[in-house]
Amino acid sequence: MPVYLDHAATTPLSAEALAVMTRELARTGNPSSLHGAGRRARRAVEDARETLATAAGAHPSEVIFTSGGTEADNLAVKGLFWARRDEDPRRTRILCSAVEHHAVMDTVEWLEKHEGANVVWIPVDGEGKVRLEAVKQEIEREPESVALVTVMWANNEVGTIEPVREIVELAKPHGIPVHSDAVQAFGSIPVDFRGSGLAAMSVSGHKLGGPVGVGALFLGRAVKLTPVQHGGGQERDVRSGTLDTPAIAAFAAAAEAVTANLAAEHERLSKLRERLISGVRAAVPDAVLRGASGDGRLPGNAHFTFPGCEGDSLLFLLDLAGVESSTGSACTAGVPRPSHVLLAMGLDEDTARGAQRFTLGHDSTEEDVDVLLKALPEACLRARQAGMAGHESTIQTAATVARQS
Repeated sequence: MPVYLDHAATTPLSAEALAVMTRELARTGNPSSLHGAGRRARRAVEDARETLATAAGAHPSEVIFTSGGTEADNLAVKGLFWARRDEDPRRTRILCSAVEHHAVMDTVEWLEKHEGANVVWIPVDGEGKVRLEAVKQEIEREPESVALVTVMWANNEVGTIEPVREIVELAKPHGIPVHSDAVQAFGSIPVDFRGSGLAAMSVSGHKLGGPVGVGALFLGRAVKLTPVQHGGGQERDVRSGTLDTPAIAAFAAAAEAVTANLAAEHERLSKLRERLISGVRAAVPDAVLRGASGDGRLPGNAHFTFPGCEGDSLLFLLDLAGVESSTGSACTAGVPRPSHVLLAMGLDEDTARGAQRFTLGHDSTEEDVDVLLKALPEACLRARQAGMAGHESTIQTAATVARQS
């Protein structure tokens, strides 16, 4: 069996979620129907809504079910921007951290291209943490022009936990809503929607042991938001579409199980992560840990750059050795690109290309870490050799072209 160290991408379905989903798949009923089967499905959905609200520190009416984190991000960012701009045409600025997931980043860029948004990319420090002074300056410079602020709760690549509550405090005196993509945070660290003061917060089921294809947007009861899609208006007239009862019930079961054991699992994964980090440093001494240290990062995240290695080459070599990890970087049209997160942290492109992310989850063990540490030195050596060969090939090609010209 391969060792799975890519829980930040998706995590295996938990036993609790599988049991609930199997039960619900054997039943029928549209939760919007009025007959018995429909009412039973509606009860399952509303029970799940209450469970998720409890898990995230929210009121059940603040839970809007979506198809996942990406839809929740789109709904929050577009919906808040349109609603705020409609109230006051001056509100066209979006303050967005430079290390957001593409679900937020691409949405913001779309609004800039098609809806006249003025985007301000908030810089981060060398650990990937948003610079609060930059947020403060941009808000105070012209608060009446800010439509919203969007900052993730924890970074999906380097695991750094962002100062969400502090950012909310900066925006609050000016009545500016703040959205946070909490997809990586929810189920890994304590998340309190009510206590955070956020206007909106996105989460996803498959990051914490739930099924793929279901998520939620937590939306304050007094927050105005323009719908992105239209239809039956099933979720507070904000999100239309027939609700996926089995997935929603399984999502809630996974969230309940995870949050009930959050403190103990946080401690277990943090210790396992620190052992992994120490082991990687011993196995490959020039490997560099990226992101915040200790409690400043997600408990299951260990992100490194390996000098001289192409991240993709290292990934495939580890895969061949039975270890499944991730580069954490975007790949467009089959062309590897350095991570925008690492570039925003101040790394150069060559260094950023050597990234490898190891992320732990509920089924991760000491033995998994042992397998990685045993396979890593040889994989890293071979990845460096491949990188050098590729570099020499590039030089030879350039020299040939120069001679021919």
